[in-house]
Amino acid sequence: MPLQQGSARARQRTVLLVGIAVLLAALVLAVVLASLLTHGRHEVSPKMLKWKDRGTTKNLQEVILGRCYNYITAQHPELGDKDCLKIWESLKDAFIYKNPCNITPEDYQPLMELASHPIPCNKSLFWSKTNDLVHRYTKSNQNFLTLEDTLLGYMADRVSWCGDPSAPGINYESCPKRNECESNPGSVFWKMASKMFAEAACGVVQVMLNGSVEAGAFRSSSIFGSIEIFNLDPDKVTEVHIWLMQNIGGPQRGLDPSGLGQISASLALCCCGSTSSNGAVLQPPELGMGLSDVPQTSSCTKLSCKMHSWTSQGHHRASTSKAKAPQPQWASQHISKQASKESYL
Repeated sequence: MPLQQGSARARQRTVLLVGIAVLLAALVLAVVLASLLTHGRHEVSPKMLKWKDRGTTKNLQEVILGRCYNYITAQHPELGDKDCLKIWESLKDAFIYKNPCNITPEDYQPLMELASHPIPCNKSLFWSKTNDLVHRYTKSNQNFLTLEDTLLGYMADRVSWCGDPSAPGINYESCPKRNECESNPGSVFWKMASKMFAEAACGVVQVMLNGSVEAGAFRSSSIFGSIEIFNLDPDKVTEVHIWLMQNIGGPQRGLDPSGLGQISASLALCCCGSTSSNGAVLQPPELGMGLSDVPQTSSCTKLSCKMHSWTSQGHHRASTSKAKAPQPQWASQHISKQASKESYL
């Protein structure tokens, strides 16, 4: 009897040890399989797409939220009802986990609606190739607003962002330039924001152009020449005043007749120069200055266009416009640096 009991205990211990060994083997196998599967997923997961422009701005969420709260509390408390968190979420949803070459205007529509606000009449100031100058001017003169002085422009100025189909959905290494794909997050955003800014303009509109650019002061490929000018509402805008600025010591090319003609044709208005019987824009008596209202004809609207110009010495040339022009000393500032929105065109 004692012998049989001892043999039974030995069998029990053997079974127990075998069971433990099997469990340990199964556990080790599970760990190995899990490691192999995880490693395999890492190997086959898509890599971040590589582009030629800088990547998403570091701490983008904090930058956007900080600028938004500063704008609606310190600068424009009348906009205190804006929801900065929702604005950030709508911006993020427009590009996160998306191919940065497939962004559409519809992606940004919720953001545009959340961040839009009225622009007072007679305060809209458009610009092209005068980034530093125009914003120094608006900082010292509160009579005018550029796109970058609105909530949308203020939040996005000199900031970049783009998504990627792979995790974490945001590409901090690189984003596409316009010559890589036109429908990139920056280009689509600035085109939509510029269109909305132009549509909101009313009364007298100001435009600051660079008279020292080799390609000409007016470029039909610029955001102003391709988007903003086409979205000014003649039923709301009464006058367009053009400020032609020149670099000190630099060339003073002015606004040539073809540029005047392009502006006139783009606005579908008779302005900025005399017209011949066939409607062609003629060269003004002194290029880039002293342009008066064009007599109204049946093909013209009531919108007039007037010109301001400065020499490199800072002297304000004669002009028939009654608009309050910027102080002459601003002509001494260098104006060749591009703006963030123009880097997308």
